[in-house]
Amino acid sequence: MPDSTLSHSNTNAIAVIGDRFMLPSVFAEQIAAACGNGISIKTLEQPWPDEPMEHGYAGSPLDGLKEYMGQPDEVAAFIGDAALLVTHLAPISRAMLERLPKLKFIAVSRGGPVNIDLKAARDHNVLVVNTPGRNASAVAEFTIGAILAETRLIRSGHEALRSGEWRGDLYRADRTGRELSEMTVGIVGYGAIGSRVTRLLKAFGCRILVTDPYVQLSAQDRHDGVEHVALNELLARADVISLHARVTPETTGFIGRDALARVKDGAILINTARGPLVDYEALHDALVSGRLAGAMLDTYAVEPVPPDWPILQLPNVTLTPHIAGASVRTVTVAAEQAAEEVRRFLAGEPPLNPC
Repeated sequence: MPDSTLSHSNTNAIAVIGDRFMLPSVFAEQIAAACGNGISIKTLEQPWPDEPMEHGYAGSPLDGLKEYMGQPDEVAAFIGDAALLVTHLAPISRAMLERLPKLKFIAVSRGGPVNIDLKAARDHNVLVVNTPGRNASAVAEFTIGAILAETRLIRSGHEALRSGEWRGDLYRADRTGRELSEMTVGIVGYGAIGSRVTRLLKAFGCRILVTDPYVQLSAQDRHDGVEHVALNELLARADVISLHARVTPETTGFIGRDALARVKDGAILINTARGPLVDYEALHDALVSGRLAGAMLDTYAVEPVPPDWPILQLPNVTLTPHIAGASVRTVTVAAEQAAEEVRRFLAGEPPLNPC
């Protein structure tokens, strides 16, 4: 357990729990740069992503927490009497907070702090902040690549050539891909990522539809012809449907049989958001029937996916292991945001992103 100590004041003691993506050393460097002397930093590195996290969407053993890594006893013992915690995936449950009476602040380097019991934190007067938009650029760029992989048959051509087959037929007019300039792309969710995808898509000249009942389009997007429509209209009109919504009781499984029955024939589904948004049995059937021409999936209801999962065998799906948000820039942006929140807390200033 590496330990970087700048002082020995428990009032300003900071426990940093990172992993092999959100490196604890980067957290510590950014905190030291933002806060200067007078703080004590201890760091712990978890083995994610080399070892899987507890996913939790199919049922969590820890008070309903999701997407976390670490055993409660070990995490609580490491935090000890630190007043501040900066983490990526470490869980904080109500039972753990009972054991951590000196903990007053938690910074979670992610957009959705689903590994923290937020109600319990409020009950224990612990401030929780997050880092919204930390990977918005990375996911948006990845989404554009995912769309192109499907619409321009990059995946189909690659898999054929790797297997020794020269797919000259992919040049046939009845089989070849389509340019985005002649297509309609539907964006489901207009937060930090969905709005950025919208901006990037404009360069391709496609028609863009957005559905999000809680957010209005920017003035620039309205000026550029982006349409804000209901979900059913988007499903019926879009050639490409890209998911960027959060998982809530309302959105869990909302891309199911009813939704997929409304999509236009030959549409393509892109999911770089969260797996539980999709009913995978319904998706499988839509792909097998040809209702959907293809799909690109980066996230899943269960991670890692089972090796016998039927969708793995389908020829019209591109699959990646939840890497859309993974970039070097994501690490530095998240660490900088978390460090600034630590500085503000220690200085008695209001947080930028309270949860």
